[in-house]
Amino acid sequence: MTERPNRRRPGAAPTAVPPRYAETFASYEAVLTKPGFPLDADTVRNYLSRVRQYLVWLDATNLDGDPLTEPAARDWAARDYRAHLLTVLKRKATTVNAHLTAIDDFNRRIGLGPAAAKRIGLPNLAPRALDQRAQVRFLREVEMSAPRDRAIGYTAFYAGTRIHELVALDIDDLHISARKGVLIVRMGKSGKYREVNMHAKLRAELETWLKERAKLRGADESKALFLNVRGGRLSARAATDVLNGIADRAGIEVGRDEDFTSHVLRHTLGTKLAREGVDVVTIAELLGHSLETARRYTLPTDADRQAAIDKLTVDE
Repeated sequence: MTERPNRRRPGAAPTAVPPRYAETFASYEAVLTKPGFPLDADTVRNYLSRVRQYLVWLDATNLDGDPLTEPAARDWAARDYRAHLLTVLKRKATTVNAHLTAIDDFNRRIGLGPAAAKRIGLPNLAPRALDQRAQVRFLREVEMSAPRDRAIGYTAFYAGTRIHELVALDIDDLHISARKGVLIVRMGKSGKYREVNMHAKLRAELETWLKERAKLRGADESKALFLNVRGGRLSARAATDVLNGIADRAGIEVGRDEDFTSHVLRHTLGTKLAREGVDVVTIAELLGHSLETARRYTLPTDADRQAAIDKLTVDE
């Protein structure tokens, strides 16, 4: 059995930036975390994490030239790091491409421009989603969670909210009546506004949570739907930890290269809708996608390809 490389567990301390790159990284971080910056919180967090890892690798690698000031050295560094991620750390192609995108963003913002490093060609598959058995296990663990965490789990699963959208929800973003409900995402990715029709299970759980929320300290002073133990708005990191904890208890591997991330729940909803015959225009509206992105959910999944192979008959 192949041993997996060590990976930082969710919630662990961020990778330390080497001292010689600390000032440059701090300037980059200040730009990305500036209020009103157009990238969403998840993207910012991922970019910073990936750039930290790249700078640690640079510090430990003997390279000709300075990759942060010289275009030729920048290109060779990006290519060598791509090979390192693939062959040493055994990262998946999608993860490697995501790292290269973050590094390109970093290089642009320090005035160097993106590196000449090709992305890895990817199979034409639907986005990673939980299979049916994993969905059942996840929902069973959600059902056994405390009211707030139960509402978070069902919101992510049935409404497909991104983490930053979920924690930004206010009480008045929920319009619930006896027979239907609508959840309003006021500032989605790229500032998009959308309204998501509630599944009956989600509507019921949110109603239960609102009753529990009213009993909490600080409930009258905050408009946030999801509160932390101090009565303030729940952070994106804390909400991610809630979902990761549910998945972990359900026996689902957690991590960017594993079966589960909070974003996988969003992909799971899109894939389920596509498999049930919902048109891509409706999927795009519900999830806040472009039509091109929504069409990806109609592509075969890895499970679909395996099922096709398993149907082959063999004469023995």
